[in-house]
Amino acid sequence: MNRHLGTFMLCIFLLAAVPAWGEGGGIPWGSLSSDEQQVLRPLADRWDQLQPDRQERLQKGADRWIKMSPDERSQTRQRFERWKQLPPEKRELIRNRYREFRSLPREEQERIRGRYQWFHSLPPQERRALRERWQRMTPAERRSFRENARIRRGRGE
Repeated sequence: MNRHLGTFMLCIFLLAAVPAWGEGGGIPWGSLSSDEQQVLRPLADRWDQLQPDRQERLQKGADRWIKMSPDERSQTRQRFERWKQLPPEKRELIRNRYREFRSLPREEQERIRGRYQWFHSLPPQERRALRERWQRMTPAERRSFRENARIRRGRGE
């Protein structure tokens, strides 16, 4: 009886492992385009050890890079340099805010993006004045401001 139970458990374990074996390989290095390989060359020697989802993200990033104009690439390099200069706590705060943003409903994300674009379309003097006004507000005034903005949005203003 114990022998049959052990065999049964082994079969269950092996069947449970089959889907994991099927996931395996990821993206073979040879299946990347020559442009993708060029961008990802620093990872070539350890590409096969990367998780499949990481390989996919890197491939998508390489595709975005390839499609960028030289100006966009320059701006991206500058942003990355600024990112590397940030203290670890600040980078973690930004990552957390990004995760929080991504967890919002799509409509809310679009609303935030729209407000961001509106703000950045303002002349620098107006942006500076709004920032200073916000920084002078107390936490209670900021909460009140946000609540009033929600009410105005709800009425379609």
